Amino acid sequence: MTIAVPHVERSDRLATSRANIALALAEARARTLQLIETVSEADLRTQHDPLMGPILWDLGHIGHFEALWLDRNLDGNVEFVEMPGMYNPFEHPRRVRGALPLPTLAGTLESMAEIRERVLERLEHIDLESADPLLRHGYVYQMVLQHEYQHNETMLQTLQLKTGVPYSPLVRRAQPARRVVLGDEALRVDVGRAFVGTDDRLNAYDNERPRFAVEVAPYWIDRTPVTNEQYLAFIGDGGYQRHELWSDAGRAWLDESKAEAPRYWWHEDGVWLRRSMDHVGRPDPASPVIHVCYHEAEAFARWAGKRLPTETEWEVAASWDASEQQSREFPWGDVRPNASDANLDQLGFDVVPVGAYEKNVSPLGCYGMLGDVWEWTSTDFKGYAGFTAFPYAEYSQVFFGTEYKVLRGGSWATRPGAIRSTFRNWDYPIRRQIFSGFRCARDD
Repeated sequence: MTIAVPHVERSDRLATSRANIALALAEARARTLQLIETVSEADLRTQHDPLMGPILWDLGHIGHFEALWLDRNLDGNVEFVEMPGMYNPFEHPRRVRGALPLPTLAGTLESMAEIRERVLERLEHIDLESADPLLRHGYVYQMVLQHEYQHNETMLQTLQLKTGVPYSPLVRRAQPARRVVLGDEALRVDVGRAFVGTDDRLNAYDNERPRFAVEVAPYWIDRTPVTNEQYLAFIGDGGYQRHELWSDAGRAWLDESKAEAPRYWWHEDGVWLRRSMDHVGRPDPASPVIHVCYHEAEAFARWAGKRLPTETEWEVAASWDASEQQSREFPWGDVRPNASDANLDQLGFDVVPVGAYEKNVSPLGCYGMLGDVWEWTSTDFKGYAGFTAFPYAEYSQVFFGTEYKVLRGGSWATRPGAIRSTFRNWDYPIRRQIFSGFRCARDD
């Protein structure tokens, strides 16, 4: 039986694509504004910690990044350094943004709305089948969307650090009430040759490309991220006092920070308590530990007789389907996450017990490779062989080197449009305000 495929005129395809882009831009902006609905203008303007700038700066930066790429760029190629001075992150690092003469919230929102109006007007005339790789299939629009999604997570880090009355969200999504009980055993991975990276030109950032083959020596990786119960055992065994568990850099950080537990934990009346946004309680033993830095993760792994995985080992465990000899965009397949797949998309506002999302299992059997916590790897952030900066070096290339470690997998605060099995995040090894945890690996 032959099934007739309806012919779709080029103009109809482009109209549909433009409509979808406009809807995605509107949805992203609605979420940005929803996150700050309950926050006073004074708190939006305040620099609550030197690690993070005022949220009002993030809002202005979101708007001007959009103007740079979706308005000014359409008149001819622009460079990232053309970002207006006040909102250029390299000219004004986070620690100094509180001193900038930021406009009012009303003025910032008015500017963002005016920019959006121009962007939508220009969208009507863009050739989304252009040979220009920035425009083809709307790549530049996907880039701008992901930028706003990523700043949502940055804003949530700031709101977690917020001084005064804790942040309480306008909308909160209920998490799954049931969970699959999983063992904490490690899984042996012996795939031989696999592929990592991607050649995707619609969503992926430059540092995720190209796709390439790797020979992977057999290794073991934990089925789940490290839980609070396991981390409490590390603390109870003197993990923060046993300097032999820490690298030289880790000991230096430990001596300076005086840390005794993950960030946002404290000891009271003989028990550990933790805070996540507006919730305070004992750490749930079954949930992934969160707000630990690379040095803490590395020390725990050494205490457990293990190590942190390389990012190649992590990606293979998250995405490689040995039976099909191909990688998946997400652990469960190639369909973008929804609310039942993983603890992503922000509105749960915390980690949940391991096993709460039963679909979130990779072909090789690892649970939770996307969502809940970003997972530290042992890999320095560098470009893959064949890397080409696109469309601007300031997104990733300027950060290549030994200063930053790669994190993988997203967190509860990550929007689904800004995560996939190939996505590479990076940060300083001392950072703990990020929504970071880890899982361990060991040699075969």
